[in-house]
Amino acid sequence: MELGLMVEPQVGGSYARLREIARWAEDLGLDAFARSDHYLDQERSAPATDALTSFGGLAESTSEIQLVALMTPLTFRHPAIIAKTATTLDEMSGGRFALGIGTGWMAPEHRVLGIDLPPLGVRFDRFAESLAYLRAAFGDGAGFSGEYYHLEDVPLLPRPIDLPVVIGGSGMRRTPALAGRFADEYNMFVTDAETLARRRSVMETAAVDAGRDPGSITISFVGPVLAAPTDAAYRKLLVEGAARKDMTIQEYEAFLAERNIPRGTPDRAASIVADLSSMGVDRFYLQEYSALDAVDTDYLTDVFTALRG
Repeated sequence: MELGLMVEPQVGGSYARLREIARWAEDLGLDAFARSDHYLDQERSAPATDALTSFGGLAESTSEIQLVALMTPLTFRHPAIIAKTATTLDEMSGGRFALGIGTGWMAPEHRVLGIDLPPLGVRFDRFAESLAYLRAAFGDGAGFSGEYYHLEDVPLLPRPIDLPVVIGGSGMRRTPALAGRFADEYNMFVTDAETLARRRSVMETAAVDAGRDPGSITISFVGPVLAAPTDAAYRKLLVEGAARKDMTIQEYEAFLAERNIPRGTPDRAASIVADLSSMGVDRFYLQEYSALDAVDTDYLTDVFTALRG
Protein backbone atom coordinates (compact mmCIF):
# COMPACT_ATOMS: atom_id res chain seq x y z
CA MET A 1 0.00 0.00 0.00
CA GLU A 2 1.37 3.38 -0.99
CA LEU A 3 0.94 6.13 1.60
CA GLY A 4 0.57 9.87 1.17
CA LEU A 5 -0.31 12.97 3.16
CA MET A 6 -2.96 15.47 2.05
CA VAL A 7 -3.18 18.93 3.59
CA GLU A 8 -5.86 21.63 3.28
CA PRO A 9 -4.08 25.01 3.07
CA GLN A 10 -7.32 26.96 2.62
CA VAL A 11 -7.82 26.47 6.37
CA GLY A 12 -4.74 28.66 6.79
CA GLY A 13 -1.00 28.49 6.34
CA SER A 14 1.99 30.02 4.63
CA TYR A 15 3.89 28.64 1.66
CA ALA A 16 6.97 28.34 3.90
CA ARG A 17 5.08 25.98 6.22
CA LEU A 18 3.66 24.04 3.26
CA ARG A 19 7.21 23.53 1.95
CA GLU A 20 8.39 22.45 5.39
CA ILE A 21 5.68 19.77 5.62
CA ALA A 22 6.36 18.55 2.07
CA ARG A 23 10.05 18.14 2.89
CA TRP A 24 9.14 16.30 6.08
CA ALA A 25 6.88 13.95 4.10
CA GLU A 26 9.69 13.23 1.66
CA ASP A 27 12.20 12.62 4.45
CA LEU A 28 9.72 10.20 6.05
CA GLY A 29 9.66 8.23 2.80
CA LEU A 30 6.01 8.83 1.92
CA ASP A 31 4.99 8.11 -1.66
CA ALA A 32 2.98 11.29 -2.20
CA PHE A 33 2.32 14.75 -0.86
CA ALA A 34 -1.05 16.23 -1.84
CA ARG A 35 -2.90 19.46 -1.25
CA SER A 36 -6.35 20.80 -1.98
CA ASP A 37 -7.09 23.65 -4.39
CA HIS A 38 -9.35 26.14 -2.65
CA TYR A 39 -9.09 29.86 -2.01
CA LEU A 40 -11.58 29.93 0.89
CA ASP A 41 -12.81 27.44 3.47
CA GLN A 42 -16.48 27.72 2.50
CA GLU A 43 -17.02 31.43 3.32
CA ARG A 44 -14.16 31.78 5.79
CA SER A 45 -11.06 33.59 4.62
CA ALA A 46 -7.66 32.54 5.97
CA PRO A 47 -4.11 32.90 4.64
CA ALA A 48 -4.20 30.45 1.72
CA THR A 49 -1.76 29.89 -1.14
CA ASP A 50 -2.66 29.06 -4.73
CA ALA A 51 -2.29 25.32 -5.26
CA LEU A 52 -0.77 25.09 -8.72
CA THR A 53 1.59 28.00 -8.12
CA SER A 54 2.78 26.44 -4.87
CA PHE A 55 3.61 23.15 -6.61
CA GLY A 56 6.21 25.00 -8.66
CA GLY A 57 8.07 25.86 -5.49
CA LEU A 58 7.61 22.36 -4.08
CA ALA A 59 8.97 20.88 -7.29
CA GLU A 60 12.20 22.80 -6.71
CA SER A 61 12.27 22.03 -2.97
CA THR A 62 11.83 18.25 -3.15
CA SER A 63 13.46 15.57 -5.26
CA GLU A 64 11.64 12.24 -4.94
CA ILE A 65 8.11 12.47 -3.55
CA GLN A 66 5.15 12.70 -5.94
CA LEU A 67 3.27 16.01 -5.76
CA VAL A 68 -0.49 15.64 -6.20
CA ALA A 69 -3.26 18.21 -6.70
CA LEU A 70 -6.48 16.90 -5.08
CA MET A 71 -8.38 18.43 -6.92
CA THR A 72 -8.15 21.55 -9.08
CA PRO A 73 -11.69 22.71 -9.98
CA LEU A 74 -12.38 23.19 -13.68
CA THR A 75 -14.32 26.29 -12.65
CA PHE A 76 -11.08 28.05 -11.67
CA ARG A 77 -9.20 27.72 -14.98
CA HIS A 78 -9.74 27.10 -18.68
CA PRO A 79 -8.37 23.65 -19.68
CA ALA A 80 -5.69 25.35 -21.79
CA ILE A 81 -4.37 27.07 -18.66
CA ILE A 82 -4.58 23.81 -16.72
CA ALA A 83 -2.70 21.99 -19.49
CA LYS A 84 0.15 24.49 -19.76
CA THR A 85 0.49 24.85 -15.99
CA ALA A 86 0.51 21.08 -15.52
CA THR A 87 3.13 20.42 -18.20
CA THR A 88 5.28 23.18 -16.72
CA LEU A 89 5.01 21.55 -13.28
CA ASP A 90 5.73 18.18 -14.87
CA GLU A 91 8.98 19.56 -16.31
CA MET A 92 9.96 21.41 -13.13
CA SER A 93 9.44 18.29 -11.00
CA GLY A 94 11.03 15.82 -13.39
CA GLY A 95 7.76 13.95 -13.89
CA ARG A 96 6.67 13.97 -10.22
CA PHE A 97 3.49 16.05 -10.55
CA ALA A 98 0.04 14.42 -10.71
CA LEU A 99 -2.90 16.51 -11.89
CA GLY A 100 -6.12 15.95 -10.01
CA ILE A 101 -9.06 17.68 -11.67
CA GLY A 102 -12.71 17.91 -10.64
CA THR A 103 -15.98 19.66 -11.36
CA GLY A 104 -15.71 22.16 -8.51
CA TRP A 105 -18.24 21.99 -5.69
CA MET A 106 -17.81 24.54 -2.90
CA ALA A 107 -20.71 26.92 -3.60
CA PRO A 108 -19.94 29.54 -0.91
CA GLU A 109 -16.36 29.87 -2.16
CA HIS A 110 -17.55 30.53 -5.70
CA ARG A 111 -20.25 32.95 -4.57
CA VAL A 112 -17.95 35.02 -2.36
CA LEU A 113 -15.23 35.23 -5.01
CA GLY A 114 -17.62 35.83 -7.90
CA ILE A 115 -16.59 32.66 -9.77
CA ASP A 116 -19.30 31.06 -11.87
CA LEU A 117 -20.51 27.67 -10.60
CA PRO A 118 -22.84 26.22 -13.25
CA PRO A 119 -25.41 23.54 -12.38
CA LEU A 120 -23.92 20.12 -11.65
CA GLY A 121 -25.05 18.60 -14.95
CA VAL A 122 -23.37 21.38 -16.92
CA ARG A 123 -20.22 21.03 -14.80
CA PHE A 124 -20.06 17.31 -15.59
CA ASP A 125 -20.48 18.02 -19.30
CA ARG A 126 -17.64 20.54 -19.09
CA PHE A 127 -15.63 18.08 -17.00
CA ALA A 128 -15.86 15.39 -19.67
CA GLU A 129 -14.82 17.91 -22.34
CA SER A 130 -11.96 19.20 -20.17
CA LEU A 131 -10.60 15.68 -19.78
CA ALA A 132 -10.80 15.06 -23.52
CA TYR A 133 -9.15 18.43 -24.16
CA LEU A 134 -6.31 17.59 -21.74
CA ARG A 135 -5.77 14.21 -23.38
CA ALA A 136 -5.44 15.99 -26.73
CA ALA A 137 -3.19 18.68 -25.25
CA PHE A 138 -0.89 16.07 -23.69
CA GLY A 139 -0.91 13.92 -26.83
CA ASP A 140 0.22 14.11 -30.44
CA GLY A 141 -1.70 17.16 -31.61
CA ALA A 142 -4.91 15.48 -32.75
CA GLY A 143 -6.95 18.40 -31.41
CA PHE A 144 -10.38 18.48 -29.81
CA SER A 145 -13.70 20.16 -30.54
CA GLY A 146 -16.66 20.19 -28.16
CA GLU A 147 -19.55 22.37 -27.10
CA TYR A 148 -17.54 24.28 -24.51
CA TYR A 149 -13.88 23.91 -25.52
CA HIS A 150 -11.88 23.74 -28.74
CA LEU A 151 -8.25 22.90 -29.46
CA GLU A 152 -6.88 23.06 -32.99
CA ASP A 153 -4.72 20.29 -34.45
CA VAL A 154 -1.48 21.80 -33.20
CA PRO A 155 0.92 19.92 -30.90
CA LEU A 156 1.36 21.69 -27.55
CA LEU A 157 4.98 21.52 -26.44
CA PRO A 158 6.63 20.46 -24.27
CA ARG A 159 4.87 17.14 -23.97
CA PRO A 160 4.68 15.62 -20.50
CA ILE A 161 7.46 13.47 -19.08
CA ASP A 162 5.04 11.58 -16.83
CA LEU A 163 1.83 13.41 -15.98
CA PRO A 164 -0.83 11.20 -14.34
CA VAL A 165 -4.39 12.48 -14.30
CA VAL A 166 -6.34 11.91 -11.09
CA ILE A 167 -10.14 11.90 -11.09
CA GLY A 168 -12.06 11.72 -7.84
CA GLY A 169 -15.46 12.15 -6.31
CA SER A 170 -18.33 10.48 -4.52
CA GLY A 171 -20.58 9.76 -7.50
CA MET A 172 -21.65 6.25 -8.42
CA ARG A 173 -22.03 6.67 -12.17
CA ARG A 174 -20.48 9.59 -14.05
CA THR A 175 -17.33 10.00 -11.97
CA PRO A 176 -16.22 6.35 -12.11
CA ALA A 177 -17.12 6.20 -15.82
CA LEU A 178 -14.94 9.24 -16.54
CA ALA A 179 -12.19 7.71 -14.41
CA GLY A 180 -12.32 4.59 -16.55
CA ARG A 181 -12.02 6.64 -19.73
CA PHE A 182 -9.42 9.17 -18.68
CA ALA A 183 -7.82 8.62 -15.27
CA ASP A 184 -4.49 7.19 -14.26
CA GLU A 185 -5.68 7.33 -10.64
CA TYR A 186 -9.26 7.08 -9.36
CA ASN A 187 -9.60 8.71 -5.94
CA MET A 188 -12.45 8.67 -3.45
CA PHE A 189 -13.11 9.37 0.20
CA VAL A 190 -12.90 6.33 2.50
CA THR A 191 -15.97 4.17 2.07
CA ASP A 192 -17.37 0.68 2.57
CA ALA A 193 -16.42 -2.35 0.49
CA GLU A 194 -19.77 -2.55 -1.32
CA THR A 195 -19.65 1.07 -2.50
CA LEU A 196 -16.05 0.65 -3.64
CA ALA A 197 -16.97 -2.51 -5.57
CA ARG A 198 -19.88 -0.78 -7.34
CA ARG A 199 -17.79 2.23 -8.32
CA ARG A 200 -14.93 0.01 -9.41
CA SER A 201 -17.23 -2.05 -11.61
CA VAL A 202 -18.44 1.08 -13.42
CA MET A 203 -14.86 2.31 -13.79
CA GLU A 204 -13.60 -1.01 -15.15
CA THR A 205 -16.46 -1.32 -17.67
CA ALA A 206 -15.80 2.20 -18.95
CA ALA A 207 -12.07 1.48 -19.21
CA VAL A 208 -12.63 -1.68 -21.25
CA ASP A 209 -15.11 0.14 -23.50
CA ALA A 210 -12.45 2.81 -24.09
CA GLY A 211 -9.82 0.21 -24.98
CA ARG A 212 -7.91 0.72 -21.74
CA ASP A 213 -6.57 -1.76 -19.19
CA PRO A 214 -8.54 -1.15 -15.96
CA GLY A 215 -5.73 -2.78 -14.02
CA SER A 216 -3.47 0.12 -14.94
CA ILE A 217 -5.67 2.61 -13.03
CA THR A 218 -4.57 3.24 -9.44
CA ILE A 219 -7.39 3.27 -6.90
CA SER A 220 -6.81 5.57 -3.95
CA PHE A 221 -8.64 6.51 -0.78
CA VAL A 222 -8.34 9.77 1.14
CA GLY A 223 -9.52 10.21 4.70
CA PRO A 224 -8.64 10.57 8.35
CA VAL A 225 -6.74 8.19 10.60
CA LEU A 226 -7.44 7.70 14.30
CA ALA A 227 -4.38 5.89 15.63
CA ALA A 228 -2.65 5.93 19.01
CA PRO A 229 0.13 3.93 20.68
CA THR A 230 -2.08 2.50 23.47
CA ASP A 231 -5.70 1.55 24.04
CA ALA A 232 -6.05 4.36 26.57
CA ALA A 233 -4.71 6.95 24.14
CA TYR A 234 -7.01 5.64 21.40
CA ARG A 235 -10.03 5.84 23.71
CA LYS A 236 -9.15 9.49 24.40
CA LEU A 237 -9.21 10.15 20.63
CA LEU A 238 -12.56 8.36 20.40
CA VAL A 239 -14.06 10.48 23.16
CA GLU A 240 -12.86 13.69 21.49
CA GLY A 241 -14.06 12.63 18.04
CA ALA A 242 -17.45 11.48 19.30
CA ALA A 243 -17.97 14.81 21.06
CA ARG A 244 -17.18 16.75 17.86
CA LYS A 245 -19.79 14.74 15.96
CA ASP A 246 -22.31 14.72 18.82
CA MET A 247 -22.25 10.91 18.90
CA THR A 248 -21.79 8.30 21.58
CA ILE A 249 -18.45 6.52 21.57
CA GLN A 250 -20.16 3.38 20.23
CA GLU A 251 -21.86 5.35 17.43
CA TYR A 252 -18.61 7.04 16.50
CA GLU A 253 -16.62 3.82 16.36
CA ALA A 254 -19.36 2.26 14.18
CA PHE A 255 -19.14 5.31 11.92
CA LEU A 256 -15.37 4.79 11.57
CA ALA A 257 -15.74 1.05 10.99
CA GLU A 258 -18.39 1.43 8.29
CA ARG A 259 -16.04 3.69 6.31
CA ASN A 260 -12.93 1.55 6.81
CA ILE A 261 -11.07 4.41 8.48
CA PRO A 262 -7.72 3.19 9.85
CA ARG A 263 -7.94 3.37 13.62
CA GLY A 264 -6.80 1.94 16.94
CA THR A 265 -3.42 0.87 18.18
CA PRO A 266 -0.61 0.34 15.62
CA ASP A 267 -1.34 -3.34 14.99
CA ARG A 268 -5.04 -2.71 14.45
CA ALA A 269 -4.45 0.33 12.20
CA ALA A 270 -1.98 -1.64 10.08
CA SER A 271 -4.49 -4.50 9.82
CA ILE A 272 -7.16 -2.14 8.48
CA VAL A 273 -4.71 -0.79 5.90
CA ALA A 274 -4.03 -4.39 4.87
CA ASP A 275 -7.79 -4.93 4.54
CA LEU A 276 -8.03 -1.88 2.28
CA SER A 277 -5.28 -3.32 0.11
CA SER A 278 -7.16 -6.61 -0.18
CA MET A 279 -10.23 -4.61 -1.28
CA GLY A 280 -8.19 -3.25 -4.19
CA VAL A 281 -7.05 0.10 -2.77
CA ASP A 282 -3.53 0.89 -4.00
CA ARG A 283 -2.86 4.17 -2.16
CA PHE A 284 -4.11 5.85 1.00
CA TYR A 285 -3.83 9.60 1.61
CA LEU A 286 -4.09 10.65 5.24
CA GLN A 287 -6.18 13.84 5.16
CA GLU A 288 -4.96 16.45 7.64
CA TYR A 289 -7.68 19.07 7.98
CA SER A 290 -5.86 21.59 10.16
CA ALA A 291 -4.23 24.94 9.62
CA LEU A 292 -0.69 24.20 8.46
CA ASP A 293 0.90 25.60 11.61
CA ALA A 294 -1.19 23.14 13.62
CA VAL A 295 -0.02 20.08 11.67
CA ASP A 296 1.86 17.93 14.22
CA THR A 297 4.54 16.10 12.26
CA ASP A 298 5.76 14.23 15.35
CA TYR A 299 2.28 12.75 15.79
CA LEU A 300 2.02 12.03 12.06
CA THR A 301 5.37 10.24 12.15
CA ASP A 302 3.93 7.85 14.72
CA VAL A 303 0.71 7.44 12.69
CA PHE A 304 2.48 6.61 9.44
CA THR A 305 4.81 4.25 11.30
CA ALA A 306 1.69 2.45 12.57
CA LEU A 307 0.09 2.34 9.12
CA ARG A 308 3.19 0.76 7.65
CA GLY A 309 2.92 -2.09 10.16
